[in-house]
Amino acid sequence: MGLKDFFDKAKKEIKVLQGEETKDKVFSNEQDFPDEASAKEAFERAKKKLFDVNLWTDLEGINSTFELYDPRGRKTTEPQPQVGYFVRIILPGTELENWVDVSSVKEEENMAEFTVHPSEKPQTLTDNDEVTEHFFTDEASSTFRVVLEGKTLRAYEIGKNERINNQGEEAGDRKIMNTMIAEGGWAGFQDLQWEKLTRYLVHLEEADH
Repeated sequence: MGLKDFFDKAKKEIKVLQGEETKDKVFSNEQDFPDEASAKEAFERAKKKLFDVNLWTDLEGINSTFELYDPRGRKTTEPQPQVGYFVRIILPGTELENWVDVSSVKEEENMAEFTVHPSEKPQTLTDNDEVTEHFFTDEASSTFRVVLEGKTLRAYEIGKNERINNQGEEAGDRKIMNTMIAEGGWAGFQDLQWEKLTRYLVHLEEADH
């Protein structure tokens, strides 16, 4: 990296920190299987893991809490999210709630995914529906995807337009906390969390045992 590239990157990081720039990130893992039949079976299991968000909490080691809620703000144990549902995420070592809502769910022969965006709490749980209860602004998105390609199973977490929620009314009274989480705890923990999740979705944790 040349000096100009270094300073350009540093300026971008400052703008990201100030909530003026966005980032895109992709995390993935894959596993090959001996034949297409076993790969297809693994894909079907991967879909169940993908959609049963509540089980993500049980991943080994340091891990976030994931809880699925219906549109009325009721915690649910349904095995698949639906558009309009919410997910409450609590990072390890904090008690700060971060909420996302499910904006799309897709299921095809060899692909399954759902996408979430930072959001307010379900209206039944809050009197203020203008404050985004997340450290990213509501333009950000995360897509969780599993794909079967021949004998290879792949899993992705695709983060788009990740902008720190520390400007204006959308951030409410969380401006400083959101900055600290996004550029502090989450910046260091994000790799670990999504690496762990994508490994889980392609069953690599089973191969390690």
